[in-house]
Amino acid sequence: MKFIKNNITAVDGFTALGKCIGIKKGKKDFAVIYSDKICSAAAVYTKNKVKGAPLYVDMEHLKNGKAQAIVINSGIANVATGQKGINDAVLTCKLAAKELKINPYDVLVASTGIIGKNLPMDVMKKGIKGSLKQLKKVNQAAQAILTTDTMKKEIAVKVDNFVIGAIAKGSGMIHPNMATMLCFITTDADLSSSELKKCLVNAVNGSFNMVSVDMDTSTSDMVTLMSNNTKKVDKNKFQKALNFVCKEMAKKIAYDGEGATKLIEVTVLNAKTKKDAVKISKGIITSNLFKCAMFGNDPNWGRIMCAIGNSDAYFNQDKVDIVIQNKLIVHNGVEVSDFNKKKISKLLKKDKVKVIVDLNLGKEETTAYGCDMSYGYVEINAEYHT
Repeated sequence: MKFIKNNITAVDGFTALGKCIGIKKGKKDFAVIYSDKICSAAAVYTKNKVKGAPLYVDMEHLKNGKAQAIVINSGIANVATGQKGINDAVLTCKLAAKELKINPYDVLVASTGIIGKNLPMDVMKKGIKGSLKQLKKVNQAAQAILTTDTMKKEIAVKVDNFVIGAIAKGSGMIHPNMATMLCFITTDADLSSSELKKCLVNAVNGSFNMVSVDMDTSTSDMVTLMSNNTKKVDKNKFQKALNFVCKEMAKKIAYDGEGATKLIEVTVLNAKTKKDAVKISKGIITSNLFKCAMFGNDPNWGRIMCAIGNSDAYFNQDKVDIVIQNKLIVHNGVEVSDFNKKKISKLLKKDKVKVIVDLNLGKEETTAYGCDMSYGYVEINAEYHT
């Protein structure tokens, strides 16, 4: 596997743009991703029962498994906006289709930002105009889709003869249940929409569905995968590459959690079932007490044990081992004799922390991704709307 440049436009035939159209003052807030030919396409959506208007439109447009362009705005989520929100999302597709000279049903839309506000369609119309001429290989799409994010999230890899590229946004309201953030993935792998959907679901379940920042599942987000079907591929190799791309993007999202100072990876080993491993790993990274301890560089392993016990998973307390930053601190459920709080606390000051919980019961394992909880998280969300 080789890392290459240009994220989503690393795939031949894809171009994009990112620019400021005036939804957010002085910041890029509008992006378009475009393929020069019809693509096989698939998506997974948030399971939040309150969904944004763009998701309903996209579900309709993707019934035939085809797409050619995606139009994204940040700043306003177009959620809880009634029929007008649906109409605005449909109109966005029509305006973009006219500009790009494609079928409106081959256009997908995505919006992220404040809930309950209508899109300024006069601004959207002006922003869409001229898009076709502004599409480029080197672009600012990854920047334009951000909200409270502090950094771009992008990747492109080449495996054998095929390429996968991706951009994403996500910093808060991150607790996925079949995708919670925006992520757009492109490829040239020759796979049908049904094959892409299966691969995407598998990849999401091991990546985006294993990341949490604040236990809030968003209302408007999704992951899309588009392929222009130009390269024959080994499906197993494609799945592995897609898994890798999605995991890397999930880590970037966790690392950039609102107010976060560090990425936390929690691996559960030797669980009796996969379900138990998932419950425990996610239970730990979503524990506010554990997250606060990590912010304070406090190796309070009791927070981990408490989270394990709250997970509703099967385990034996007397068999649990806990390792933090490669140091065994709990063996068979009790603190090791040479536990040194100061030394472990020093290791926790790094920007990436790894925790391993060995249940010593079976053979199943999994890894979840999260971040610490700082004063900054409260400040960002206390002032988000005001």
